[in-house]
Amino acid sequence: MAVQGSQRRLLGSLNSTPTAIPQLGLAANQTGARCLEVSISDGLFLSLGLVSLVENALVVATIAKNRNLHSPMYCFICCLALSDLLVSGSNVLETAVILLLEAGALVARAAVLQQLDNVIDVITCSSMLSSLCFLGAIAVDRYISIFYALRYHSIVTLPRARRAVAAIWVASVVFSTLFIAYYDHVAVLLCLVVFFLAMLVLMAVLYVHMLARACQHAQGIARLHKRQRPVHQGFGLKGAVTLTILLGIFFLCWGPFFLHLTLIVLCPEHPTCGCIFKNFNLFLALIIRNAIIDPLIYAFHSQELRRTLKEVLTCSW
Repeated sequence: MAVQGSQRRLLGSLNSTPTAIPQLGLAANQTGARCLEVSISDGLFLSLGLVSLVENALVVATIAKNRNLHSPMYCFICCLALSDLLVSGSNVLETAVILLLEAGALVARAAVLQQLDNVIDVITCSSMLSSLCFLGAIAVDRYISIFYALRYHSIVTLPRARRAVAAIWVASVVFSTLFIAYYDHVAVLLCLVVFFLAMLVLMAVLYVHMLARACQHAQGIARLHKRQRPVHQGFGLKGAVTLTILLGIFFLCWGPFFLHLTLIVLCPEHPTCGCIFKNFNLFLALIIRNAIIDPLIYAFHSQELRRTLKEVLTCSW
Protein backbone atom coordinates (compact mmCIF):
# COMPACT_ATOMS: atom_id res chain seq x y z
CA MET A 1 0.00 0.00 0.00
CA ALA A 2 1.45 3.33 -1.02
CA VAL A 3 1.67 5.32 2.19
CA GLN A 4 4.68 7.37 1.20
CA GLY A 5 7.06 7.36 -1.71
CA SER A 6 9.17 4.71 -0.05
CA GLN A 7 6.17 2.50 0.74
CA ARG A 8 4.96 -0.10 -1.74
CA ARG A 9 1.50 -1.45 -2.61
CA LEU A 10 0.00 -4.79 -1.60
CA LEU A 11 2.57 -7.59 -1.63
CA GLY A 12 5.00 -4.87 -2.66
CA SER A 13 7.63 -6.44 -0.42
CA LEU A 14 8.08 -8.84 -3.34
CA ASN A 15 8.12 -6.08 -5.92
CA SER A 16 10.28 -3.15 -6.87
CA THR A 17 7.88 -1.63 -9.40
CA PRO A 18 5.86 1.51 -8.65
CA THR A 19 2.21 1.72 -9.68
CA ALA A 20 1.67 3.54 -12.95
CA ILE A 21 -1.05 4.40 -15.44
CA PRO A 22 -2.35 1.65 -17.78
CA GLN A 23 -0.21 1.44 -20.89
CA LEU A 24 1.88 -0.95 -22.93
CA GLY A 25 5.27 0.53 -23.62
CA LEU A 26 9.02 0.45 -23.20
CA ALA A 27 10.63 1.53 -19.95
CA ALA A 28 14.30 1.80 -19.08
CA ASN A 29 15.69 -0.56 -16.47
CA GLN A 30 18.56 0.16 -14.15
CA THR A 31 21.18 -0.39 -16.86
CA GLY A 32 19.47 1.81 -19.41
CA ALA A 33 18.12 -1.07 -21.51
CA ARG A 34 14.57 -0.90 -22.83
CA CYS A 35 11.94 -3.06 -21.14
CA LEU A 36 8.47 -4.05 -22.24
CA GLU A 37 6.20 -2.99 -19.37
CA VAL A 38 2.45 -3.43 -18.95
CA SER A 39 1.38 -1.04 -16.24
CA ILE A 40 -1.93 -1.54 -14.44
CA SER A 41 -3.82 1.40 -12.97
CA ASP A 42 -5.55 1.39 -9.59
CA GLY A 43 -8.83 1.86 -11.44
CA LEU A 44 -8.38 -1.40 -13.32
CA PHE A 45 -7.40 -3.21 -10.11
CA LEU A 46 -10.57 -1.86 -8.51
CA SER A 47 -12.76 -2.93 -11.44
CA LEU A 48 -11.36 -6.46 -11.55
CA GLY A 49 -11.67 -6.79 -7.79
CA LEU A 50 -15.31 -5.64 -7.76
CA VAL A 51 -16.31 -8.03 -10.56
CA SER A 52 -14.63 -10.96 -8.80
CA LEU A 53 -16.05 -9.91 -5.44
CA VAL A 54 -19.64 -9.90 -6.72
CA GLU A 55 -19.25 -13.10 -8.75
CA ASN A 56 -17.74 -15.17 -5.94
CA ALA A 57 -20.17 -13.73 -3.38
CA LEU A 58 -23.00 -15.03 -5.57
CA VAL A 59 -21.42 -18.50 -5.63
CA VAL A 60 -21.12 -18.56 -1.82
CA ALA A 61 -24.70 -17.30 -1.37
CA THR A 62 -26.05 -19.81 -3.89
CA ILE A 63 -24.39 -22.81 -2.25
CA ALA A 64 -25.44 -21.61 1.20
CA LYS A 65 -29.08 -21.27 0.08
CA ASN A 66 -29.56 -24.70 -1.52
CA ARG A 67 -29.27 -27.63 0.91
CA ASN A 68 -28.88 -29.98 -2.04
CA LEU A 69 -25.50 -28.34 -2.62
CA HIS A 70 -24.30 -29.02 0.94
CA SER A 71 -22.01 -31.84 -0.14
CA PRO A 72 -18.22 -32.27 0.12
CA MET A 73 -17.68 -31.33 -3.52
CA TYR A 74 -19.63 -28.09 -3.23
CA CYS A 75 -18.04 -27.46 0.14
CA PHE A 76 -14.65 -27.25 -1.59
CA ILE A 77 -16.13 -25.14 -4.41
CA CYS A 78 -17.69 -22.78 -1.88
CA CYS A 79 -14.39 -22.42 -0.04
CA LEU A 80 -12.59 -21.76 -3.33
CA ALA A 81 -15.10 -19.00 -4.04
CA LEU A 82 -14.63 -17.64 -0.52
CA SER A 83 -10.84 -17.62 -0.98
CA ASP A 84 -11.17 -15.79 -4.29
CA LEU A 85 -13.65 -13.42 -2.65
CA LEU A 86 -11.12 -12.54 0.05
CA VAL A 87 -8.37 -12.01 -2.53
CA SER A 88 -10.66 -9.65 -4.44
CA GLY A 89 -12.02 -7.98 -1.31
CA SER A 90 -8.56 -7.22 0.07
CA ASN A 91 -7.58 -5.84 -3.34
CA VAL A 92 -10.67 -3.61 -3.44
CA LEU A 93 -10.03 -2.38 0.10
CA GLU A 94 -6.39 -1.58 -0.55
CA THR A 95 -7.03 0.09 -3.89
CA ALA A 96 -9.85 2.16 -2.40
CA VAL A 97 -7.57 3.33 0.41
CA ILE A 98 -4.84 4.21 -2.11
CA LEU A 99 -7.26 6.24 -4.21
CA LEU A 100 -8.62 8.03 -1.15
CA LEU A 101 -5.11 8.85 0.04
CA GLU A 102 -4.10 10.16 -3.37
CA ALA A 103 -7.27 12.29 -3.53
CA GLY A 104 -6.66 13.68 -0.05
CA ALA A 105 -10.03 12.38 1.15
CA LEU A 106 -8.42 10.13 3.76
CA VAL A 107 -5.88 11.21 6.35
CA ALA A 108 -4.24 8.68 8.64
CA ARG A 109 -1.00 8.20 10.47
CA ALA A 110 1.72 6.22 8.75
CA ALA A 111 1.80 3.69 11.60
CA VAL A 112 -1.93 3.00 11.22
CA LEU A 113 -1.64 2.58 7.47
CA GLN A 114 1.35 0.29 7.92
CA GLN A 115 -0.66 -1.96 10.26
CA LEU A 116 -3.55 -1.96 7.80
CA ASP A 117 -1.12 -2.86 5.03
CA ASN A 118 0.23 -5.79 7.07
CA VAL A 119 -3.29 -7.08 7.76
CA ILE A 120 -4.25 -6.82 4.08
CA ASP A 121 -1.03 -8.59 3.07
CA VAL A 122 -1.76 -11.50 5.43
CA ILE A 123 -5.37 -11.77 4.22
CA THR A 124 -4.31 -11.68 0.58
CA CYS A 125 -1.45 -14.15 0.98
CA SER A 126 -3.51 -16.61 3.05
CA SER A 127 -6.39 -16.37 0.56
CA MET A 128 -4.05 -17.06 -2.34
CA LEU A 129 -2.57 -20.09 -0.55
CA SER A 130 -6.02 -21.42 0.38
CA SER A 131 -7.25 -20.86 -3.19
CA LEU A 132 -4.43 -23.04 -4.52
CA CYS A 133 -5.15 -25.66 -1.85
CA PHE A 134 -8.86 -25.80 -2.69
CA LEU A 135 -8.09 -26.15 -6.39
CA GLY A 136 -6.01 -29.18 -5.43
CA ALA A 137 -8.77 -30.44 -3.10
CA ILE A 138 -11.33 -30.23 -5.91
CA ALA A 139 -9.02 -32.25 -8.16
CA VAL A 140 -8.56 -34.90 -5.46
CA ASP A 141 -12.32 -35.03 -4.83
CA ARG A 142 -13.05 -35.58 -8.52
CA TYR A 143 -10.32 -38.21 -8.73
CA ILE A 144 -11.80 -40.20 -5.86
CA SER A 145 -15.31 -39.88 -7.34
CA ILE A 146 -14.07 -41.52 -10.56
CA PHE A 147 -11.62 -44.16 -9.36
CA TYR A 148 -13.40 -45.07 -6.12
CA ALA A 149 -16.97 -44.39 -7.19
CA LEU A 150 -18.55 -47.16 -5.08
CA ARG A 151 -16.69 -46.07 -1.93
CA TYR A 152 -16.77 -42.31 -2.60
CA HIS A 153 -19.49 -41.46 -0.08
CA SER A 154 -17.72 -43.43 2.63
CA ILE A 155 -14.31 -41.92 1.84
CA VAL A 156 -15.28 -38.30 1.24
CA THR A 157 -17.77 -37.55 3.99
CA LEU A 158 -18.98 -34.09 4.95
CA PRO A 159 -17.26 -34.17 8.39
CA ARG A 160 -13.96 -35.12 6.73
CA ALA A 161 -14.42 -32.39 4.16
CA ARG A 162 -15.04 -29.86 6.93
CA ARG A 163 -11.92 -30.97 8.79
CA ALA A 164 -9.90 -30.65 5.58
CA VAL A 165 -11.32 -27.16 5.02
CA ALA A 166 -10.46 -26.11 8.58
CA ALA A 167 -6.93 -27.50 8.22
CA ILE A 168 -6.41 -25.63 4.94
CA TRP A 169 -7.58 -22.32 6.40
CA VAL A 170 -5.48 -22.64 9.55
CA ALA A 171 -2.36 -23.67 7.61
CA SER A 172 -2.89 -20.86 5.10
CA VAL A 173 -3.16 -18.19 7.81
CA VAL A 174 -0.16 -19.51 9.76
CA PHE A 175 2.13 -19.87 6.75
CA SER A 176 1.05 -16.59 5.15
CA THR A 177 1.85 -14.78 8.41
CA LEU A 178 5.32 -16.35 8.39
CA PHE A 179 5.79 -15.54 4.71
CA ILE A 180 4.90 -11.88 5.21
CA ALA A 181 7.10 -11.63 8.31
CA TYR A 182 10.13 -13.25 6.61
CA TYR A 183 9.52 -12.28 2.98
CA ASP A 184 13.17 -11.26 2.50
CA HIS A 185 14.46 -14.79 3.17
CA VAL A 186 15.26 -16.91 0.12
CA ALA A 187 13.86 -20.03 1.81
CA VAL A 188 10.42 -18.41 2.10
CA LEU A 189 10.29 -17.58 -1.61
CA LEU A 190 11.48 -21.07 -2.52
CA CYS A 191 8.75 -22.60 -0.34
CA LEU A 192 6.11 -20.58 -2.17
CA VAL A 193 7.47 -21.60 -5.57
CA VAL A 194 7.72 -25.27 -4.59
CA PHE A 195 4.17 -25.15 -3.25
CA PHE A 196 2.87 -23.78 -6.56
CA LEU A 197 4.77 -26.41 -8.56
CA ALA A 198 3.44 -29.15 -6.27
CA MET A 199 -0.16 -27.99 -6.86
CA LEU A 200 0.46 -27.78 -10.61
CA VAL A 201 1.92 -31.29 -10.75
CA LEU A 202 -0.84 -32.69 -8.51
CA MET A 203 -3.59 -31.24 -10.68
CA ALA A 204 -1.90 -32.27 -13.93
CA VAL A 205 -1.33 -35.88 -12.80
CA LEU A 206 -4.84 -36.32 -11.42
CA TYR A 207 -6.67 -34.75 -14.36
CA VAL A 208 -4.55 -36.57 -16.96
CA HIS A 209 -5.23 -39.87 -15.16
CA MET A 210 -8.95 -39.05 -15.05
CA LEU A 211 -8.92 -38.24 -18.76
CA ALA A 212 -7.17 -41.53 -19.54
CA ARG A 213 -9.76 -43.46 -17.51
CA ALA A 214 -12.62 -41.62 -19.21
CA CYS A 215 -11.15 -42.41 -22.64
CA GLN A 216 -10.84 -46.10 -21.71
CA HIS A 217 -14.45 -46.10 -20.59
CA ALA A 218 -15.57 -44.45 -23.83
CA GLN A 219 -13.52 -46.93 -25.80
CA GLY A 220 -15.21 -49.83 -24.03
CA ILE A 221 -18.64 -48.43 -24.82
CA ALA A 222 -17.61 -47.88 -28.43
CA ARG A 223 -16.53 -51.52 -28.76
CA LEU A 224 -19.93 -52.65 -27.60
CA HIS A 225 -21.50 -50.58 -30.35
CA LYS A 226 -18.81 -51.56 -32.88
CA ARG A 227 -17.84 -47.89 -33.36
CA GLN A 228 -14.49 -47.83 -31.64
CA ARG A 229 -12.49 -45.22 -33.58
CA PRO A 230 -15.01 -42.36 -34.10
CA VAL A 231 -16.38 -42.34 -30.56
CA HIS A 232 -13.03 -42.81 -28.84
CA GLN A 233 -11.23 -40.18 -30.89
CA GLY A 234 -14.04 -37.65 -30.53
CA PHE A 235 -14.29 -38.10 -26.78
CA GLY A 236 -10.52 -38.05 -26.35
CA LEU A 237 -10.21 -34.83 -28.33
CA LYS A 238 -12.96 -33.12 -26.31
CA GLY A 239 -11.41 -34.28 -23.05
CA ALA A 240 -7.94 -33.15 -24.10
CA VAL A 241 -9.26 -29.71 -25.03
CA THR A 242 -11.06 -29.38 -21.69
CA LEU A 243 -7.97 -30.48 -19.78
CA THR A 244 -5.76 -28.07 -21.74
CA ILE A 245 -8.09 -25.17 -20.99
CA LEU A 246 -8.33 -26.02 -17.29
CA LEU A 247 -4.60 -26.45 -16.69
CA GLY A 248 -3.70 -23.71 -19.17
CA ILE A 249 -5.78 -21.09 -17.37
CA PHE A 250 -4.34 -22.17 -14.03
CA PHE A 251 -0.75 -21.92 -15.30
CA LEU A 252 -1.22 -18.66 -17.23
CA CYS A 253 -2.90 -16.89 -14.32
CA TRP A 254 -0.69 -18.14 -11.49
CA GLY A 255 2.56 -18.95 -13.31
CA PRO A 256 3.83 -15.37 -13.95
CA PHE A 257 3.52 -14.45 -10.27
CA PHE A 258 5.56 -17.45 -9.15
CA LEU A 259 8.03 -16.88 -12.01
CA HIS A 260 8.48 -13.42 -10.49
CA LEU A 261 9.30 -14.99 -7.12
CA THR A 262 11.68 -17.49 -8.72
CA LEU A 263 13.61 -14.76 -10.51
CA ILE A 264 13.95 -12.79 -7.28
CA VAL A 265 15.89 -15.80 -5.96
CA LEU A 266 17.86 -16.59 -9.12
CA CYS A 267 18.71 -13.19 -10.62
CA PRO A 268 17.61 -10.25 -8.46
CA GLU A 269 20.16 -7.87 -10.07
CA HIS A 270 20.10 -9.07 -13.67
CA PRO A 271 18.79 -6.48 -16.18
CA THR A 272 16.50 -8.96 -17.95
CA CYS A 273 14.98 -10.07 -14.67
CA GLY A 274 14.62 -6.42 -13.74
CA CYS A 275 12.44 -5.95 -16.81
CA ILE A 276 10.19 -8.79 -15.67
CA PHE A 277 9.97 -7.34 -12.17
CA LYS A 278 8.45 -4.19 -13.66
CA ASN A 279 5.33 -6.18 -14.61
CA PHE A 280 4.53 -7.30 -11.06
CA ASN A 281 1.18 -5.51 -11.02
CA LEU A 282 0.21 -7.33 -14.22
CA PHE A 283 0.98 -10.67 -12.55
CA LEU A 284 -1.16 -9.72 -9.57
CA ALA A 285 -3.99 -8.66 -11.91
CA LEU A 286 -3.83 -12.09 -13.60
CA ILE A 287 -4.43 -13.77 -10.23
CA ILE A 288 -7.46 -11.56 -9.65
CA ARG A 289 -8.67 -12.40 -13.15
CA ASN A 290 -8.30 -16.08 -12.26
CA ALA A 291 -10.68 -15.41 -9.36
CA ILE A 292 -13.20 -14.27 -11.98
CA ILE A 293 -12.66 -17.37 -14.12
CA ASP A 294 -12.80 -19.98 -11.31
CA PRO A 295 -16.60 -19.81 -10.82
CA LEU A 296 -17.10 -20.31 -14.56
CA ILE A 297 -15.01 -23.49 -14.48
CA TYR A 298 -15.94 -25.06 -11.14
CA ALA A 299 -19.37 -23.67 -10.18
CA PHE A 300 -21.60 -22.34 -12.94
CA HIS A 301 -21.44 -25.52 -15.01
CA SER A 302 -23.82 -27.11 -12.47
CA GLN A 303 -27.46 -26.95 -13.55
CA GLU A 304 -28.62 -27.13 -9.92
CA LEU A 305 -26.35 -24.23 -8.96
CA ARG A 306 -27.49 -22.13 -11.93
CA ARG A 307 -31.12 -22.71 -11.02
CA THR A 308 -30.49 -21.63 -7.43
CA LEU A 309 -28.47 -18.65 -8.65
CA LYS A 310 -31.52 -17.40 -10.54
CA GLU A 311 -33.49 -17.61 -7.31
CA VAL A 312 -30.79 -15.66 -5.48
CA LEU A 313 -30.74 -12.97 -8.17
CA THR A 314 -34.53 -12.64 -8.01
CA CYS A 315 -34.44 -12.64 -4.19
CA SER A 316 -36.57 -15.82 -4.01
CA TRP A 317 -35.35 -16.88 -0.56
